[in-house]
Amino acid sequence: MDTPSHDVARLHGAFRELRAALSAEIVGQAALVERLLVALLADGHLLVEGAPGLAKTTAVRALAARLDGSFARLQFTPDLLPADLTGTEVWRPQDGRFEFQPGPIFHEVLLADEINRAPAKVQSALLEAMGERQVTVGRRTYPLPALFLVMATQNPIEQEGTFPLPEAQLDRFLMYVRIGYPDAQVEAEILRLARERALAGAAEAAPPRKMPLADVFAARAAVLGLHVAPEVERYLLELVLASRDAARYDAALARRIAWGASPRGSIALERCARAHAWLAGRDYVTPDDVRAIAPDVLRHRILPSYEATAEGWDGARLVDALLDRVPLP
Repeated sequence: MDTPSHDVARLHGAFRELRAALSAEIVGQAALVERLLVALLADGHLLVEGAPGLAKTTAVRALAARLDGSFARLQFTPDLLPADLTGTEVWRPQDGRFEFQPGPIFHEVLLADEINRAPAKVQSALLEAMGERQVTVGRRTYPLPALFLVMATQNPIEQEGTFPLPEAQLDRFLMYVRIGYPDAQVEAEILRLARERALAGAAEAAPPRKMPLADVFAARAAVLGLHVAPEVERYLLELVLASRDAARYDAALARRIAWGASPRGSIALERCARAHAWLAGRDYVTPDDVRAIAPDVLRHRILPSYEATAEGWDGARLVDALLDRVPLP
């Protein structure tokens, strides 16, 4: 069923207000703010990589504070157990029974901080929950909230003692976003904002306005209703198919790709392109929406060959090469 036009206009206004509030709090990370909103609208999860101090944790906290849902942050460490994430059954002697105590995964927004510091069993428990939207403890299965957004972070430095996510598990993330340092002008603005907050001290700030979860679900329905022309869909599919058979465009590029993107990549690319177009205020998707979102959707789904890795190629560079070679419609 189509969303009435007056509701769509109201939802656009609510998301513009949300973006403006996040951008005011997270200075210099406009791309991260947009990708958070895209993930929210496309009903997917986000993996963010960046050096310490780049507002990754602040970003997801700020988003959670403006949604009418619960939030949890879990610091991943090498001694973490799956039960620390999913919860466990606790014996109640007074009742003579076990009672399930939910873990932090049962929140609408979960920040999995430094996911690559946790061992494989914990990573698997999280990624299974992300894929199945449920948790099994003992003989019982517990559904996760209807809105369930995971933002996982990983640090590109200090790799000793970490457990890198396998490529097959990386595919569970809708997008893999890399963020860098701000420029001088932006960093000066960050300093000014930090001074203002320090001077405000313990002054109690007004709580942010919260977006009802019903608005998020309504916006998701509106995103799915956007028009995608056959030519745009063919271009989107051709990008994914070219990652599996790049020889049609460039034999040297084909030798650099060990594995292309799966159908899950096609689905993710279409959903994210729709969300990108909707956030821009349009009711149709263009090739520019596909191109804008493709690097973050496909960089972890296209694996370089051994020779390409030795030459300094990674998934992001392969995606850029495909975007250069696949013709626009």
